[in-house]
Amino acid sequence: MKKILIVGAGYAGFYTAWKLEKSLRKGEAEVTVVDPRPYMTYQPFLPEVTAGSVEARHVAISLRRHLWRTTVIAGSVTSLDHAHRTATVMPLSGLEQSIHYDTVVVTAGAVSRVFPIPGVADYAIGLKTVEEAVAIRDQLMTAFDRASTMPMGPERRKALTVTVVGGGFSGVELFGELLSLAHTLEKSYPGIEREDLNFHLIEANKRILPEVTDGPGRWVVRHLTERGGTIHLNTQLTSAIDGHIILSDGKEYDSDMLVWAAGNAANPVVAAHTDLPIDERGYLRVRADLRVGTDDSPIEGAWGAGDNASVPDLASSNPGARTVPNAQHSVRQGKLLAKNLAADLRGEPLLQYRHSSLGVVATLGLGMGVFQFRRIIIKGFPAWVMHRGYHVLAVPTWERKIRVLLVWTGAALFGRDIVSIQAVQHPRDVFTASTKPSR
Repeated sequence: MKKILIVGAGYAGFYTAWKLEKSLRKGEAEVTVVDPRPYMTYQPFLPEVTAGSVEARHVAISLRRHLWRTTVIAGSVTSLDHAHRTATVMPLSGLEQSIHYDTVVVTAGAVSRVFPIPGVADYAIGLKTVEEAVAIRDQLMTAFDRASTMPMGPERRKALTVTVVGGGFSGVELFGELLSLAHTLEKSYPGIEREDLNFHLIEANKRILPEVTDGPGRWVVRHLTERGGTIHLNTQLTSAIDGHIILSDGKEYDSDMLVWAAGNAANPVVAAHTDLPIDERGYLRVRADLRVGTDDSPIEGAWGAGDNASVPDLASSNPGARTVPNAQHSVRQGKLLAKNLAADLRGEPLLQYRHSSLGVVATLGLGMGVFQFRRIIIKGFPAWVMHRGYHVLAVPTWERKIRVLLVWTGAALFGRDIVSIQAVQHPRDVFTASTKPSR
């Protein structure tokens, strides 16, 4: 029986395994998935998790609950030796081990693109995981609690200052959702006024949201500015030591929260720890049928998809274009990859990946959004409804769809939940404090 190893259980990896379970015949192949987390994260909902619009657990899709016929290993692939069909795996507990396979599917995903800016590694938080989204939410709400007891001054101003680096979809959606949450919190803290809130979005390019055209991009900047945000375009973060923010245009201020959402970088396993071919950026070279290699030199038994793969964009009129790393492509590539793996096992012809964009949609906070499909542009509340409608349909499994809809219904009836449980990140603090002898 053929052994298929899937490296990573993000969008592409999860959907490949999920669809393989439905398409493989009994005894046709054994499938193993290796990922350090026991769930797939539906990342488009992470900005809404930070604002409390979606419960954290509802964006995490359990691997073991939905991959019944797949072996799930909790760990990380640290290297791939495809010449010998061997993967080195470091489990969450225990010693490093080797896994032999016949076919490998590399869907390890990308990592945060971080630059060597002083203070960022020590002070910033990313937005790739559920845990990060929850931490951002709790940190902002706790900042309101702290600030409400502080006198006016630098420390209070720092506590109520938020900085987001990165003007792509993740950064802009996060910025809009945090602004929305802060305005809700403000109503429950009589001593805090809107003028006390300082929200900064830093983007190195001359515009935000590169996936939309200039017009909608400028409207988003105006909209966020009118809501109290400060947008720094053509500006880079140069230092963040101890929360003291220094920008390339000379501006300086103190910020208690720094969120890094400045794009993706190649996964280190793919970029430096495999003998499979990679491009100049460190991404896996993949053909249109999702087999690793080039049209002239396919690599037998190796496949790739998702954010760590450089996949030809056959729907683009630009020669050499590659699909952008987003959920639309990763999900559809995973589904096609499962079909092609089954077809390859049976000696059937392979299909090529081609997907024309369905448009782009972003939330800018509760009740506000922006949508563009070619020349069609929708802004405000209708775009926000479209955003929620699209993503509740796109999130995997009916169980998760229903749970998300129930949370939205509860929020519509009773308002946003503003309880902070930041202590959950240090659960032993209360216990250890109680064990210290009293004087």
